[in-house]
Amino acid sequence: MIPVLLVLLLALLLFGAGFAVKLLWWVAIAVLVVWLLGFVMRGTTAGGSRSRWYRW
Repeated sequence: MIPVLLVLLLALLLFGAGFAVKLLWWVAIAVLVVWLLGFVMRGTTAGGSRSRWYRW
């Protein structure tokens, strides 16, 4: 009975890890799209120099 429970627990952990990794891929793609849109949508300043879309 205990080996069956251990196998089921292992399957549950692997399923949870696989779901988390897939979710992180979607988050990474969304961040990449926002990052690329920041380059496309940035404006220029009156001085003619290129402005930064980030604040650091």
